[in-house]
Amino acid sequence: MEDMEDDSLDTKDDHNHNCCASSSSKVRTYVRSQLSGVATVPQPACPLVPGGEPGTRRGTLWSGNTGGSKFMDSDSGSESSEVSETDCTAPPAAVEGKFTLESTSKFLLNAMAVEDYRKNHWPNLEKAIDRLLIQNPTDHISVSYAQIYSYVYKCVCQQHSELLYNDLIIKLTNHLQQVSTHLQASPPEDFIENFNVALTQYTASLQCIVPVFMYLNKFYIESKLNRDLREDLMKLFADCVAEIHLSTLMPLLIKAHSMPFQVQPSTMASVVKGLYSLRPDWAKLAPALFSGFIPQINPPAVESLLPDYAAHDQKLQMDLSMNGFPRGDQSRKRASEDS
Repeated sequence: MEDMEDDSLDTKDDHNHNCCASSSSKVRTYVRSQLSGVATVPQPACPLVPGGEPGTRRGTLWSGNTGGSKFMDSDSGSESSEVSETDCTAPPAAVEGKFTLESTSKFLLNAMAVEDYRKNHWPNLEKAIDRLLIQNPTDHISVSYAQIYSYVYKCVCQQHSELLYNDLIIKLTNHLQQVSTHLQASPPEDFIENFNVALTQYTASLQCIVPVFMYLNKFYIESKLNRDLREDLMKLFADCVAEIHLSTLMPLLIKAHSMPFQVQPSTMASVVKGLYSLRPDWAKLAPALFSGFIPQINPPAVESLLPDYAAHDQKLQMDLSMNGFPRGDQSRKRASEDS
């Protein structure tokens, strides 16, 4: 009976009625061996690895079952690098040499990439931009847009977005300064027409330049600068050309507007609408001029001012008739009931 009781202590039935032999002496022996094994395992002394940027990456070392140590990024909780046992037991000089070589190689690769951008990518882009800027709206210049697009894509992928954007702004600024100098030498009678040609040609060039720089606009200008490439380039024209010659252009426009057909109506409409698109505040300088081409510039009509509106229309009709624009054949007009 005692032997049977001892056996019953060593054999237990789990909830699935499966017999599990669990000898208490074997369990105690196994636990002691595991504890003694843990206590006798020597802990490797892993020195602090130098070479990291201060204050930029913080982490902790944790040991896994593979025998190595991994660095856990405290911000993301993901593994950022893995350090083997040989790295932990290596002398500090060897570790410093390893990181020095890596940083030097990265610096050399970056320098080579910038040199490649300066020698190959940007010169090819600059030639294409020159051809797009000097073209007329009616000309058809053979330009490989796919090649320009590929150059821009490579520059953005190689982390040259800032360089490319600055070079593009400098290039267009120099071009617009030349345009401004050319307008400065224009005679007054041709100034409005020349300004319209400069604005139309620049706007047509942007319709080709902005699409091929789509990657730069999407991944740098919009995401990091919170701006738009076309708006930046149109602002360049406003700052480098329109604002400089506004004091000369505005009186000529007002004079041409008071004398119908002195300047082609299409040219007048193009210039006035162009100025309003560049700076809407410029409409306040000549409300009567801009209201003739831009709707809803003037404030809403007031009933008390209806006689003034009628007088203004009569004066306009008289001015047109005095300048050789008759009212037309009135014989077919239906007679009034009073006659």
